[in-house]
Amino acid sequence: MNKQKNRNIVLTFILLVILVILFITDLFLGSVKIPFSDIISILTGGNPSSETFKTIVLDFRLPKVITALIAGVALSVSGLQMQTIFRNPLAGPYVLGISSGASLGIALVLLGFGSAPLISALGSWAMVVAAWIGAGVILFLVLMVSLRVRDILTILILGIMFGSAISAIVNILQFFSNEQMLKSYVVWTMGSLGSVTKSQLNVLIPSVVVGTILAFISAKILNALRIGEAYARTSGLNITWARILVFTGTSILAGSVTAFCGPIGFVGIAVPHITRILYRSADMYVLLIGSSIIGGIFMIVSDLISRLPGYDVVLPINSITALLGIPIVILIIIKRYRFD
Repeated sequence: MNKQKNRNIVLTFILLVILVILFITDLFLGSVKIPFSDIISILTGGNPSSETFKTIVLDFRLPKVITALIAGVALSVSGLQMQTIFRNPLAGPYVLGISSGASLGIALVLLGFGSAPLISALGSWAMVVAAWIGAGVILFLVLMVSLRVRDILTILILGIMFGSAISAIVNILQFFSNEQMLKSYVVWTMGSLGSVTKSQLNVLIPSVVVGTILAFISAKILNALRIGEAYARTSGLNITWARILVFTGTSILAGSVTAFCGPIGFVGIAVPHITRILYRSADMYVLLIGSSIIGGIFMIVSDLISRLPGYDVVLPINSITALLGIPIVILIIIKRYRFD
């Protein structure tokens, strides 16, 4: 046991070092070449050789890499929770229909009521608020269902049905929208890390922190549910309130990322499996820590890949996470990855 614990501590330290290196690398790379010494000087509060460098790093690159880190943590942790509670290796953070609810909110703004006075007054926050409301409505429906339904697989199916129904509504809105509206919505669905402002980070970061804290509070519950709901009940666990706690934490994490960055796929499915393989553990506390770090690494690497060398263009982050995550998911299906 001590040997395994020491191994996990060393692995965590190595992963943290990799995360820090990638974080600084992401700040260093870009269309404008900034000396490495200036990057370090800016991060440590010193005076760089150019104020322009300082503006680029603090106002553009730093918020983007922080967003990548936060999104990676949120999606990975929420994905781990969903895979555990549903005992399904292909479950992800959006399995409850949270992403679809957020998409409906965005669709109503971009394809329907974008010119409404309230929407105009909210400005850059309009899409974020709309996505949160959409995700919140679906969360409410899921929680109401969880109070009445005992079978967890039934909740999973109903979550998928909610998502499908909302996608149908969004398709109808797309059908009646004009070309410019449709393009704006399609661009949003591709995901973006660079559109989050500093003021929005002040909301995104606390939201993810709250969701992550709820995840760690739920760790003991998930350890019991991992064995089975029958065992959890005999241990005195209130299954209904356990589901509410887990679903709420997951919705805060996945809903916040979707609201600010758009729907980013495959991170929440692939990273928990990478974590299990590396840590060789079934303990939720260990897996939550590992998923948080590896999720941050995964997203920062995706952000680095999204910037084509020698070009001033950025590929959609959703495409990169899919290309990185799909091979892992395929491997899981082929090998019929089995839960411990």
